Amino acid sequence: MIAILHGYLLEGSGSNLWTRSIIQSLCENGETVHLVCQENHPELYDFICEGILYYSDGRKKTIFKHQPVYSGKCIMHKPKLGETLPVYVGDKYEEFSNPQPMINLKDEEIEKYLQVNIQVVTQLVDEYQIKVIHANHAVLMSVVAQQVSEIKKIPFAIMPHGSAIEYAVKRDKRFFNYAREAFDKAQRIYVIGKEIQNRVKELFPGLPSIESKMLELNLGVDTSLFNPVQARNRKDKIKELFELLKVVKRGKTDFQEQQMQNELKADISKKQLLELINTSASYNAKLTDEKLEEKLQMIDWDREKIILFVGRLIASKGIHSVIASLPAILAAEPNTRLIVVGHGPQRELLEALIWALQHGHTELVLNLVKWGRELENNGNKPLEEIQFYFDHLKNSAELENYFKKAQKHLDSHRVIFTGYLTHRELCNLFPVCDVAIFPSVVPEAGPLVFLEAMASECFPIGTYFAGMAASIDSISEAIPPEITDLMKLSPRADQTVLDIIKKVKKAMYVDDNYKKRLREVAIEKYDWENISKKLASDLYQIHY
Repeated sequence: MIAILHGYLLEGSGSNLWTRSIIQSLCENGETVHLVCQENHPELYDFICEGILYYSDGRKKTIFKHQPVYSGKCIMHKPKLGETLPVYVGDKYEEFSNPQPMINLKDEEIEKYLQVNIQVVTQLVDEYQIKVIHANHAVLMSVVAQQVSEIKKIPFAIMPHGSAIEYAVKRDKRFFNYAREAFDKAQRIYVIGKEIQNRVKELFPGLPSIESKMLELNLGVDTSLFNPVQARNRKDKIKELFELLKVVKRGKTDFQEQQMQNELKADISKKQLLELINTSASYNAKLTDEKLEEKLQMIDWDREKIILFVGRLIASKGIHSVIASLPAILAAEPNTRLIVVGHGPQRELLEALIWALQHGHTELVLNLVKWGRELENNGNKPLEEIQFYFDHLKNSAELENYFKKAQKHLDSHRVIFTGYLTHRELCNLFPVCDVAIFPSVVPEAGPLVFLEAMASECFPIGTYFAGMAASIDSISEAIPPEITDLMKLSPRADQTVLDIIKKVKKAMYVDDNYKKRLREVAIEKYDWENISKKLASDLYQIHY
């Protein structure tokens, strides 16, 4: 019996995606998994056969149950937390009125969260004879696993992901101390490649034994779900997507999209814009846009080149750099569109940026870049990648020409925002796109979307550092270096937009044979089945 402590939802990307993917694969391989998380809709995941809610007074209630569909099964255990959910980056959550970046929490709030989870995990260890615990993230579930391990004398493992390290452990001494003790006491530490291994070693140089506990565990991709389609069949694939969307709940309405367009003005102040953003963002962002089908029907799937971005719409994911690159890309390739999949506080800023570029409001564009992260309630840094690009254009006497290109070629129909999509829908979208781009600003342990693009034969491009670099390097023996080089965006902020323009224009015409080789590498190295078998085998071998 394996217990996996996640603490968050199963929808979305990053560690959420890793968790649901690895658990499904474990269940397919006949394992029984006990998952501790905060998922609101267990019925959406066929590997979950039972969901149990735990109250603070010790009571529990079965909230969901059905017969297992795999040879193994997952039972979900959900501690009832109240209104506060400690997170790494601010976001909206269906059941929590107070999701808070954990570095903002008081000591007593952190301790309450830990104790609620420790009580539940201790209870399920006793009831289900759990043999080993796997905890996602450097904090806080690692602390829960550590304390339960000491109480029940069973081994535990930690799998650090980049977000907890960057947004909690490095920023707050309390979480550094929590993580340091948990990593010191853990019997195993799973690392996604050399980059995360080095990050952990650099964090805790005073723990000499930490390297001997590490085992590399690749990211994975469901190569049976993410399949390529031939160019002539793209329209049929989109029809399949439309069928799936018939039962999907909707978020941002057409009225809310138009409201943003109608109320923007060239001389809008920062205060006015923040008010407009707050008004326009009053929808459930974790749902699909109301008019998505109409937007996708505008695309000529036989003739247009499609660029795809999938991820959180926040500055650290770098989508603003893709928007800034579009005037130059469209001037060279007018029949190009960008599809932006995801949700986040940067969406309305991006819509305002497109509007300002489209209408030639140069001063507003410069203001939006300067106000930057303040408009997504994430500090006061500007969008420096765009600032550097504009400085380059200014020094080359090309800035005025850039804004003319934007007015001529860029309009709101060239960029299609979809809202949130699940894997169920995404597997129909990746293979109908030509290029997938992930220009992350913050190093990530392992971008799973990069592997999904590979499996779908959609040419992937990403910032060449951390886990993205490891994924790109893993392909280096399969395709020529000049093709591999097209995947690499410089991590230097002053090169980002320039690199996107240069690489995307070439990547749109990469030979199909190279794309086929990418899928072969995805199957050989990254299929979830092999990764889950390796995880289960190792977990059962570690000892307290």
